[in-house]
Amino acid sequence: MLRIGTRKSQLALWQANYVRDALLTAHRDIKVELVEIISEGDKILDMPLFQAGGKGLFVKELELALLDGSIDLAVHSMKDVTANLPDGLHIPVVCPREDPRDAFVSNKFESLSKMPEGSLVGTCSLRRQCQVLAHYPHLMIKNLRGNVNTRLAKLDDDQYAAIILAVSGLKRLAFDHRITEAIDPSICLPAAGQGIVGIECRMDDQKINQLIAPLNDSDASVQINAERAVNQRLGGGCHIPIAVFAELKQPESYEELTDKELRLRALVGEVDGSRILRSEITAPLTNTTSDPVALGFTVADHLISQGAADILASVRDN
Repeated sequence: MLRIGTRKSQLALWQANYVRDALLTAHRDIKVELVEIISEGDKILDMPLFQAGGKGLFVKELELALLDGSIDLAVHSMKDVTANLPDGLHIPVVCPREDPRDAFVSNKFESLSKMPEGSLVGTCSLRRQCQVLAHYPHLMIKNLRGNVNTRLAKLDDDQYAAIILAVSGLKRLAFDHRITEAIDPSICLPAAGQGIVGIECRMDDQKINQLIAPLNDSDASVQINAERAVNQRLGGGCHIPIAVFAELKQPESYEELTDKELRLRALVGEVDGSRILRSEITAPLTNTTSDPVALGFTVADHLISQGAADILASVRDN
């Protein structure tokens, strides 16, 4: 019996079932069981996520279960995974990426640009907050926690004029119709790993590593390696205002396969949006020096040279 660890939220269960179904398709002779685990992040709902300790709170209990052998693998939204993993664990497999953009959701307005001064926007993300305020300083940000259904209910109860969620989560839960506008990355750059489901397991468990290997998506793997390298170099997690987004130029024909390029963008911002530092690099993946991790480090180092470390230190101290 293969045991998949998952949080109990509706979206987490969707992700776990997605991986279970993919495994059953790849290996018709195995049996799979879902093991539901309550994370610390699911328990703490009365304060902003960055104050509670960041999104690592959503994976800690799953990783402890992996380490003590209670489960064989854990399924995560890669946006929730910390830059550094516990010793003995790794994420060898990531699934194809869903739309990584942020979603503007409102019952009253067509877009962020149409919202009048003082309108209340709900999000628990400092990344989203700093970018929204940088472009629309006349808006107000209020903390918003809870699962997707809870957040939508608060919007429908007029507690907010609009909220910002991930397009991928809304699509996976069949809430496509609630997406008022998918926000262009030039306005709101996504979080590292947004839209990607990853599978974590013990490094020394050869059987499990072999079982999950067919589920790996090569494009998503390149993207996540570059994005997580930026986060790692910056010492970051989701509790700081940092955004990272890797895009692959898809070949138009088989002959162009060797010409695929990686475009990597990242930013670090003051929480109030008063200062945004940006860095970008584009490189052909056929170049032996264009390792996704190395490119991520280059982008992060450029941000640090602009003063990103000072901004991040200030956020952490507060």
